[in-house]
Amino acid sequence: MILHSNTFGEGKPFVILHGFLGMGDNWKTLARQFSESNFEMHLVDQRNHGRSFHSEEFDYELMAEDLKHYCNENNLNDIVLLGHSMGGKTAMLFATKYPELVSKLLVADISPRYYPIHHDAILEGLSSLDFSEITSRGQADKFLSNYVHEIGTRMFLLKNLYWIEKGKLGLRINLDVLKENVSEVGEALPIHATFKKDTLFLRGDKSEYIGVADEGVIKRHFPNSNIVTISNAGHWLHAENPKDFYEAVMNFVF
Repeated sequence: MILHSNTFGEGKPFVILHGFLGMGDNWKTLARQFSESNFEMHLVDQRNHGRSFHSEEFDYELMAEDLKHYCNENNLNDIVLLGHSMGGKTAMLFATKYPELVSKLLVADISPRYYPIHHDAILEGLSSLDFSEITSRGQADKFLSNYVHEIGTRMFLLKNLYWIEKGKLGLRINLDVLKENVSEVGEALPIHATFKKDTLFLRGDKSEYIGVADEGVIKRHFPNSNIVTISNAGHWLHAENPKDFYEAVMNFVF
């Protein structure tokens, strides 16, 4: 099965992988800007997310293979690959397994190390949405606010809502499988995995996902890498400071 994507623009292929509970469309605004610099953009939905296929299996090895199948099917090579958070982990693994397919790698606000589970409240809130009673986005937002206080995070999560049929809402994500396999999201990159081409790590100055202690492990796996800090931004750095994020990406890819 091939991953769903939103593709536009002409030129060098540029693939973007979203984070946990996200979808390719989260990146549409920035990707439109990237496409103006002669890039063919591929906003990919990873398995169990967005409009891509649902599967009982979920881990980074499988998601890296999903991307390989996607590249084969679309005759993509020499790609620019950008991944955020969970997508960054998939992108890192893919680049270390298939370096011949990746010209440049960008990783947004995630390190190769292990991260403990920290999505409990979000998953509990999403699981508690009762769509026999909730019939509007406003109602869903109000209910979810009991579990997720930050409005920006709720807006991000509620992008998963869609109309299954007239008057009946549902979630696009495969929530049961993602809950069951949430520990996979924090898994570390395999210890001997390396990628020696140009790599850029972008971190938000208000985020704790990439700290000083991560710099060593990043250099071990990605010897030809640099880290750029995006100001006034947390974990969703591309949404919180798109201007500086865009400039950092453009400075790296050219």
